[in-house]
Amino acid sequence: MAVYNVPSGVSNILVDIEGTTTPITFVKDVLFPFIKDNIKKYLIEHWKENEFQEDVAQLRKQAEKDSHLHGFVPIPSHVSENDTEKVIQAVVENVQWQMSSDRKTTALKQLQGHMWRSAYATGQIKGEVYKDVVPAVQQWKNLGMKLYIYSSGSVEAQKLLFGYSIEGDLLKLFDGHFDTTVGHKVESESYKNIADRVGCPSENILFLTDVVREAHAAKKAGLHVALVVRPGNEALTDEDKSNFHLVTSFDQIHFPSQQ
Repeated sequence: MAVYNVPSGVSNILVDIEGTTTPITFVKDVLFPFIKDNIKKYLIEHWKENEFQEDVAQLRKQAEKDSHLHGFVPIPSHVSENDTEKVIQAVVENVQWQMSSDRKTTALKQLQGHMWRSAYATGQIKGEVYKDVVPAVQQWKNLGMKLYIYSSGSVEAQKLLFGYSIEGDLLKLFDGHFDTTVGHKVESESYKNIADRVGCPSENILFLTDVVREAHAAKKAGLHVALVVRPGNEALTDEDKSNFHLVTSFDQIHFPSQQ
């Protein structure tokens, strides 16, 4: 694929994670299975902690909102010590249902983030990044670019992935993080919100993603967009290929000072 020469005026770069900086397989084959395999053990070990009880409270509120959905799992209130086992099992089943339905609720992401934090800190998990990412990002930083992450995963989960990566602590390379609390990634308003937050016009931002619907939303909001084509990512149609610049590696992205 040809080099993508970024238009002059771009001073901020917004990047997706899954399928863009990090293999999709890392999320599907490492992060998610860790939750499913360890959820009950984690609940039992952390049950009495205030942070965990807040996680349960948020999951319970989400369950009340989901009561109209097929297969939803309610989470009963914890009244006495005798209820603990019943509530724990309900939380396990609720989390498994949300994950099997590919839900991306804030409550679920919050619990997952706390579980991953423990796993990263103990070395059970290390964040994966493509080999071309760090050299390119370091070069962009040297050019004076500001870099931000925007992912459906929580900000905490993002910081864990890059803070405990196979390349070491990469957090110093990024100027900020955004998750779905700023809006869903397929809605153009979310990208306008991000532009407001970073304090620059939409046309001064380049968004890198592998998801076509996100690309369209960002483009509608006035951002420049490049689709990142990585192994295992969803196949693109001819129309997709004609609508967006395509790159298979970050080193194909060149800024005016590099051209």
